[in-house]
Amino acid sequence: MKLYNKITPEGTRDLLFEECATRRMAESRLCSVFVSHGYQEAVTPGIEFYDVFEPYHSGIPQEIMYKMSDQKGRLMVLRPDTTTPIARLAATRLQNMQRPMRFYYKQPIYRSNPGLTGRSNETVESGVELLGVGGKRADVEAIALAAQAMESCLPGFRMEIGHAGFFRALASELPISEEEREEIRSTIESKNYAALNTILEKLPDSPAVRAMGRLPRLFGGQEVFEEAFSLCSNPEAIETLRYLKELYESLSGLGLGSRMMVDLGLVQRNDYYTGVVFSAYVEEWGDAVLLGGRYDNLLARFDAPMPAVGFSVNMDAVTQAMLRRGNAAPVQKPDVLVYSEEGMELAGIQYAARLTAEEGLICENALCDSLEEARVLAEKKGIARIDIVGEKEIVKGGERQ
Repeated sequence: MKLYNKITPEGTRDLLFEECATRRMAESRLCSVFVSHGYQEAVTPGIEFYDVFEPYHSGIPQEIMYKMSDQKGRLMVLRPDTTTPIARLAATRLQNMQRPMRFYYKQPIYRSNPGLTGRSNETVESGVELLGVGGKRADVEAIALAAQAMESCLPGFRMEIGHAGFFRALASELPISEEEREEIRSTIESKNYAALNTILEKLPDSPAVRAMGRLPRLFGGQEVFEEAFSLCSNPEAIETLRYLKELYESLSGLGLGSRMMVDLGLVQRNDYYTGVVFSAYVEEWGDAVLLGGRYDNLLARFDAPMPAVGFSVNMDAVTQAMLRRGNAAPVQKPDVLVYSEEGMELAGIQYAARLTAEEGLICENALCDSLEEARVLAEKKGIARIDIVGEKEIVKGGERQ
C-alpha cells in the first residue's frame, strides 16, 4: 500500500521562515487596527456540528465541507467559515451583552475546493463582525475599517461595493425557478456574458430581463447609478440603488472615492447577504483578498435576530502579495552563539537566558563537542558573535569578562 507520509494533502502546504514571519507581521498589523476600533478577539472551535452550517442558511454548499462523526455518531465538520460560529456564539452565550457587539478573529477555515481552481483547502482568515446594529453608520464603519485594514498591509488596493438586494429585486420579476436564479447569479458573479445571454434569451422580453442582462457590466464610478436607475422601475431595486449611492458618497467623503468602484454584479452568496456587499483586490493576487457584507438574517436562525455586517481577509493571499512586493518580514537570526565548555552546560543555558532577558539578544545554544565545531556552525549560520562559557571566565565575542 502506498504511504502518504512525505507529502501534504491536496490543497494544503507547509509554510517556512520568511513566509511565516510575513504572515505573523500582517496578522499583527490587522489585529492592531481592529483593537484600535474597539473590537475584541473571539476564537471558535475548529470542529463544529454540521447543523451550524446548514447550507440553506450559511450559503456554504455541503459538498465542500470536510465531514466526520463524533463518538455518538453525530455529523461534524471542520470549520468552513468563521462568521456563522461567531453568530452562534453571540446568540447563545452573549445574549445580555451590550449591543453593538464587536468581534475580530484570526483562524483557519477548511473547504474542499474543486480540483484545478487554484484555491487552498486550508485558509487562514482574519476579520471582524459587527453585530446588533444596522443602517448606514454601521455599513460605513465596516467598509472604512476594511479599507484601513488593507492599507496597513497592502496600500494601493482597489475596493468594489454592491448591494445584494438589487439582484434579488430584479430576479423577483423574472419567471424563473430557484435553480435558474442560482444559475443566473453564478454567471453574473463570474461575468460570463455568453452564458448569461443564453439563459435570458429563453425568457420573455421585459425591462427586468434587459436589466439583468446589463448587470455584469454595471461597474465603474458615479455614472453606474445613472444607468442603473434608467434600467429599472421596481421600487425595491430603486430603493437599494438610492441607499448604495448614499453609501458611496459617504465613503467618498472619507477619501476612498479614488480607489472604490461600484459593481452591481457583485452577487456572491446572494442568499446569505441581505444588503451591501464589498470586496478588495490587489494586482499581485488574482482573486478577492477581502470579502464582506451585511447579513441581517443569519442570527435569527439561532433565535437571536439582529442585524450584522462584517468582512474577512484572506491572510494567505495577503502574505503572498506582500512577498511579491518585496515587503517580507525579516527572518530573525541569532545574535549570539553560546558555546559551553565541558561541564558548564547548565551555566551556558543560564548565561544565554540572562543575555535574552537583559539585552534582548537572540541566543542559540551550541550543541557542539568542541569550540572549533561551534565556530564552523556560526560561520555557516551567519552568526557573528560566539560567547564561550568556561569554568573560570566567559569570553564574550573575544573579550575576557
